[in-house]
Amino acid sequence: MSSKSTKILLLMFVERTLKKLVSGVILDLDGTLLNTDGVVSEILKAFIVKYGKQWDGREAPKIVGKTPTEAAAAVVEDYGLPLSTDEFLSQFYPMLSDQWRNIKALPGANRLINHLSGHGVPMALVSNSSRSNIETKIFHHQGWKESFSAIVGGDEVKAGKPSPEIFLEAAERLNMDPSSFLIIEDSIPGVTAGKAAGMAVVAVPSLAKQSHSYTSADEVITSLLDLQLEKWGLPAFQDRIEGTLSLEPWYIGGPVIKGFGRGSKVLGIPTGLSARGVYKMVMSIGWNPYFNNTEKAIEPWLLHGFNEDFYGEELHLVVAGYIRPEVNFSSLEALIAKIHEDMKIAERALELPQYLKYRDDPYLKISLHQDN
Repeated sequence: MSSKSTKILLLMFVERTLKKLVSGVILDLDGTLLNTDGVVSEILKAFIVKYGKQWDGREAPKIVGKTPTEAAAAVVEDYGLPLSTDEFLSQFYPMLSDQWRNIKALPGANRLINHLSGHGVPMALVSNSSRSNIETKIFHHQGWKESFSAIVGGDEVKAGKPSPEIFLEAAERLNMDPSSFLIIEDSIPGVTAGKAAGMAVVAVPSLAKQSHSYTSADEVITSLLDLQLEKWGLPAFQDRIEGTLSLEPWYIGGPVIKGFGRGSKVLGIPTGLSARGVYKMVMSIGWNPYFNNTEKAIEPWLLHGFNEDFYGEELHLVVAGYIRPEVNFSSLEALIAKIHEDMKIAERALELPQYLKYRDDPYLKISLHQDN
């Protein structure tokens, strides 16, 4: 093949993979970088029980991405609470403020901020929360504040999302054209605002099984870990090793229970197994689109041969790496083949030093001592 033909093929490949050239990134905060929604839900449970109500999460779609006043009004109205929106805010927000320091970064947040900052990509942080609220939330996350050239709160504009004003204000503060930005958002109001501002938008839905509602976004991904910056002309991540992405470890433990009854019978893969030793493991976490689970579940596969099930025993997991997002499959055979491919990736990667060190993690030794 001639060099001219090769060049043409490369150009065609770039055109197919490149969605748009951008030069700056605007990040939402709550639900995109921080697991704010989880903290809010826990505090709402404790708050509304005082009024004989039970928070079941049904109002989550009505409050995600909204201003504090809009979210409060939705909760007061839909749960029939005997107080005004202002009274709700005056009682609820002190409880919430006490927990800001405990809000954890979502997977991939630190990686993304550090990567963009390290490559000199202009960044802005926006939120419908007040500016002081934003400052408080990010205070405990090292390097975050310094990484952003502009921070815009909902109290600094006339109208919050879904109005585009907050994004246009961020672009103005960076002295850049709005069309040169990529927005990363978790909420539908945020996606709507971003598109109205004339910007490209990647949605990372914070609500379970709601990807179909984000049709106006330019791309929808499951997690920040799945973001491919090169699609937008930005520096690509170069940190995958053996098909995996190393993570800050997650520690998960609990009794082994009977699951969906499909591990051995349908997939040929037993997922209820013993913790009688330290073994390599690959797992899925989520709703399994192929089986359309109604509840989020963790389904680990210990990469070791067992002759029996060990339901009821304590199982401790250290999750240290990421392979891929959950996806649907056209057939059961395709799903099984992918699971076995994941197994092979995990088998190889877990021999690498950055993963092998967790074999001696004290958290794994706890379950061994309990069994003995």
